[in-house]
Amino acid sequence: MSRIVNYCLNARTSTRVVTIVLGCVVWSLAASVHAADVRETALAMRQKYAAKLELLAAWCDEQGLAEQATQTRERAKPADPNVIRVLALPVRVGETSELAADAPKNVAEWHRRYWLLRREQAKRYFQLARTAIHAGQPSLAFDLVHAAVAEDPDYEPVRRLLGYQEFHGQWRTRWEIQKLRADNIWDERFGWIRKAELPRYEKGERPYRGRWISAEEDARLHADIRRGWDVETEHYSIRTSHGIEAAVRLGRRLEDLYRVWRQIFVCYYATPQQVEAMFDRQAPRMNLPRFKVVYFRDRAQYQRDLAGVLPGIENSEGVYLTNMRRAYFFGGDDADEETVLHEATHQLFYESRPVARAAGESANCWVIEGIAVYMETLRREGDYYVLGGFDRPRMKAARYRLFKSQFYVPFETLSRYGLGQLQADPNMPKLYSQIAGWTEFLVYYDQGRYRDALVDYLIGVYNGSQDPTLLARLCRTSYDELDREYREFMQEGRVKREE
Repeated sequence: MSRIVNYCLNARTSTRVVTIVLGCVVWSLAASVHAADVRETALAMRQKYAAKLELLAAWCDEQGLAEQATQTRERAKPADPNVIRVLALPVRVGETSELAADAPKNVAEWHRRYWLLRREQAKRYFQLARTAIHAGQPSLAFDLVHAAVAEDPDYEPVRRLLGYQEFHGQWRTRWEIQKLRADNIWDERFGWIRKAELPRYEKGERPYRGRWISAEEDARLHADIRRGWDVETEHYSIRTSHGIEAAVRLGRRLEDLYRVWRQIFVCYYATPQQVEAMFDRQAPRMNLPRFKVVYFRDRAQYQRDLAGVLPGIENSEGVYLTNMRRAYFFGGDDADEETVLHEATHQLFYESRPVARAAGESANCWVIEGIAVYMETLRREGDYYVLGGFDRPRMKAARYRLFKSQFYVPFETLSRYGLGQLQADPNMPKLYSQIAGWTEFLVYYDQGRYRDALVDYLIGVYNGSQDPTLLARLCRTSYDELDREYREFMQEGRVKREE
């Protein structure tokens, strides 16, 4: 592994947290029959919606509207159950549902019917999401929230739940509205700047200590990280010697990660009461910290400045240090984007709630790495951010090692590994591919049966649990059964790949 596995914990500490408070686990005690009913209802709802879309597509066929028929049928296709898709939300209200004013009458009629179906379905999904929350199924509830906003990006109850409100014809967060009211604008090159200053930025000028200087002089003055630029996004403060535009690009990527993480792992940082309030129009405030990032110009500067901070830094592609509460990355052609996602994920989990400094020290270390490896898979596909999938490199490696190389360490054994044992294991690269497989198994197996248990497991481990049986207890099954189901899950992936 090129990445320093020290990641986000201080293994030298002797602190122990013996009281484990599992935030969302109270929901897992809800009636399982009721929860199963919600899943069945969701499946039936999707099937009924697909049938309605097919009727509309058939009408398009009769009208000779081939393009509209194809678009309608595409929407009716079942989603891949082994990925999570989160819509990249449009900013402008009505952006996705616009129709040209001179559209033919039959196209306008299709458009009316198509969006009527989508808006009605969004309401159904959200109503069922509220049922799922009260049935103790938060992961299913947020799957339905994602489905609802994907059908109707302007559906106000879901937008509000996700932290947006309408402002001058746009969907904005509270923080963004504050910036806009202060006469700032967002520019894709320069980030948030005062609106009146944009023309000078575009002419190659930069503000510096109350005066304007050239971009070249600005770069010279900020070449050292100690005098670097400070770039702020909504949730990140980035100190950089790489340049404003490079830091803004990094900030956008980190914000993408944050928004997807915040929706999927809401039960990690929020209490059950706070999550239920989101669905009951109460919109509780959850003040997560501003995450600090240092972004060096290149690898050489990164290694030179951190050499005295962390031994072995020359073998890393980026690192998150818990004692500094900062993530460190570098730019240039040899920068690794997956490392950014990996280490930034450690930062999100470590800083978004109180964490035991001994987390993963003597057991359960694998899930801390596993969830970061999982978030490495985040990518943009069309209008969606996508996580997971059997076609990802680590999943291919996990399948090969499980079925071809016959390499496998059982749940019961690997759950007893602490950080030191994982780092010292000569099979660490093989273990990392298995850890990737395990994490996706817990996220996707049997329509996400174990996803809530995975979140509860993360809460327990970050709270300091050194109990190697914790995961089995949360899943309410044995480790032998999890081993068997994991093989079944990976076999499904092998068959799917061969198809």
